[in-house]
Amino acid sequence: MKTLGLIGGMSWESTAHYYSRINQLVAERLGGLHSAQLLLYSVEFDELQRLQHADDWTGAAHLLIDAARRLERAGAEALVICANTMHIVAPEIEAAVKLPLIHVVDATAKAVKDRGIRSVALLGTRFTMEKDFYRLRLEQRHSLRVMIPEEPERAAIHRIIFEELCKGVVRPESRRAFFGIISRLAKAGAQGAILGCTEFTLFGASSDAGIPLFDTTEIHTRAVVDWALSA
Repeated sequence: MKTLGLIGGMSWESTAHYYSRINQLVAERLGGLHSAQLLLYSVEFDELQRLQHADDWTGAAHLLIDAARRLERAGAEALVICANTMHIVAPEIEAAVKLPLIHVVDATAKAVKDRGIRSVALLGTRFTMEKDFYRLRLEQRHSLRVMIPEEPERAAIHRIIFEELCKGVVRPESRRAFFGIISRLAKAGAQGAILGCTEFTLFGASSDAGIPLFDTTEIHTRAVVDWALSA
């Protein structure tokens, strides 16, 4: 088994799910008392989110590069960014260390295409929905058509993430609103929806949307375990 280096804390709520799910999947694959061999560096999220909202992505990159280098020195053999939004600085991290990075977008795109889907809605933080790092990788590298919510919907989703889900709060009305947005995008032509924020895992499964939902946390953790257990 290879050693994974997890960059977490964005938020710690979703990182806890990453840690649990990776270990569960290893146990399912290997049986007995097997668990994952990993290192976890958890960043201080308040500092990071201040940089995000100030549009200081250089400062944010420095924080994650420092985390990546610490994990590399500690013996990690691959890196995992336990968040969707912070893949915005994935190129800077890859340039700063010698370790491979298991990219959430590539894993997600494969899961989407394996279902025969070519048009997807993308939901996440404002940064994930509005900046081009996620959408362009889906479109240019994986030939997917990407739809995003309308501006008021993007504002509502962003607020729910930072004011509720990042604090472990799951409100029924927010959950209904979230899946209502997905339902509208489905009627507009989306064949599936990418849940492009690790905190969305807290909403749980739902059939209300009417289209397949792609939980990036589940998809990413499965890809990570595939890598760790590969020859």
